[in-house]
Amino acid sequence: MLRTALDLSGRVAVVTGAASGIGRGSCEVLAELGAAVVCADIDHPGAEATAALIGAAGGRAVAAEVDTASAASVDALVARVAADFGRLDVMANIAGIMHTSTVVDTTDEDLDRVLAVNFKGAFHGCRAAARVMVPQGSGSIVNMASSAIDTAAPGLLCYGAAKAAMIQLTKTLATEVGPHGVRVNAVAPGWTVTGMTGRHWTAEDGTEDPERKAATTAPMARLSPLRRVGEPLDVAYAVAYLASDAAAFTTGQILRPNGGATMPW
Repeated sequence: MLRTALDLSGRVAVVTGAASGIGRGSCEVLAELGAAVVCADIDHPGAEATAALIGAAGGRAVAAEVDTASAASVDALVARVAADFGRLDVMANIAGIMHTSTVVDTTDEDLDRVLAVNFKGAFHGCRAAARVMVPQGSGSIVNMASSAIDTAAPGLLCYGAAKAAMIQLTKTLATEVGPHGVRVNAVAPGWTVTGMTGRHWTAEDGTEDPERKAATTAPMARLSPLRRVGEPLDVAYAVAYLASDAAAFTTGQILRPNGGATMPW
C-alpha cells in the first residue's frame, strides 16, 4: 500500500533550482519514484547535467531554462510542459538565492532582487501550476521555505522575509485550490550542505577547504538534537512525500526536515 502511495509513475514534475543542491536531489528522487521530471534552472548547463544523471540512472528527465523572477519565463515553461506532456502533477518551487547584509546596509535593490527570486519566483510557479492543475482536478505544489521562517538571524532579512512571505502564499493558495483536488505545502529545511551554504568554504575554482567546512558546519550541527547538518537528500525525501499520494490528506502545511533545530507547535 505504501509503495503504491509513493509511486509517481505516469506523473509529470517540474522542479526549479534543479541545477544543484536540494533542487538536483529532488529531481533525482522524484525520477526514482517514476515521475517524468523537467529539470528547470536559469543555469541551463547545470539543469542538463541533472537530467543526464537521471537518464544515466534509468529515469526520465529533460532540462529547461527558466528565470523564476520572470513571470513570462515561468508561464512559458509550464505551458510548454502542459503541451508536451498533457498534464502537470508536481510543481516544486525550489530556486532561490542568498543575500547577507544587515538591515541598515540593505539596499532597495538587494531586497528587490531576493524577493524577485525567492518569493515572486515561487508565486509565479504557484500561479502557473494552479492554472493547469485546477482544471485538471489534481496536483501537488511544493514550495521551498527555510528555518529562517522560525528563527531570526543577523544579516538574513531579505532571505527570511521572502521565505516567510512564501509561507503565507502556501497557506492561502491551499485554501483556494483545495476544493479542486490540488494540494499546496512547504518544506522548511534546516541548515543543509549545498552550493548556497558551501560558499563559506569553497574557493572560486571550486576547491573546498575541509577545515573551514568543519568550522562552519560544527556550530550548525550543535543546534540540532541529532547533532548533524542536513544533506540535500534529507530535504528531497520531504519533497517527494508531499508530491506523492502518501500526503493525500496533507495541504497548507510546513514540513520541517531540520534535525529538530526548531520545534514550533
